[in-house]
Amino acid sequence: MLTRLSIIKLACFASLLLSAVGGWAQERDSLRLLREKERYERRVERYERRRENYRSGWEKMIPKYQVLQFAGSIGLVSVGTGWDYGKHKQWETDFLLGIIPRFSSNETKVTLTLRENYMPWRVKLSDSWEFRPFSVSLGMSTVLDDDFWIREPEKYPAPYYKFSTRMRFLLSVGQRFTVYQREDMWFKRISLYYEVGTCDLYLISAFTNKYLKPGDILNISFGIKFQIL
Repeated sequence: MLTRLSIIKLACFASLLLSAVGGWAQERDSLRLLREKERYERRVERYERRRENYRSGWEKMIPKYQVLQFAGSIGLVSVGTGWDYGKHKQWETDFLLGIIPRFSSNETKVTLTLRENYMPWRVKLSDSWEFRPFSVSLGMSTVLDDDFWIREPEKYPAPYYKFSTRMRFLLSVGQRFTVYQREDMWFKRISLYYEVGTCDLYLISAFTNKYLKPGDILNISFGIKFQIL
């Protein structure tokens, strides 16, 4: 027969065993909850990262500035918008809508221009002024009119025209001055620029016709850029 002391010892042992098992089970549950919490936090973090990337992708599509340009083989007056990027904002992409007035043609015409600008250097003149000593631009422009074509019409004997009358490829170089504005202004800075340019048709004509002068193949344009973002 078990003595009273043996019964007490067995009871204590059973109690300790149950406590150990309960503590192990509690620790196991705590670890499981901790792992589930970590997995949940990682899922939330991935979701927030994807949402931020999605949002930043759309924000990059918001135009950063507005442009107003006079002349330049893309219309008497052109207006448009664009995006700048790069470490020092040395790259720009412009999208311009130009107007060729009626006195330059038999009717008013509209042009569309896509242009890429590169400005490798900048000179800080003061706290408010900046100078870009060199810029180069490459672009293409089209006239929105049925009288112009990309592919030669069948009514002309081939090859009557060796070029497209609707599409022009543009090349220009220039300089730019920028003034920074106060923080309470609706734009961050204003840039004034000029460009000397030409197009593919003029360059081809210059090589095939030695009587052309620089003034016959080159044009000059002036513009103003309002930096919004």
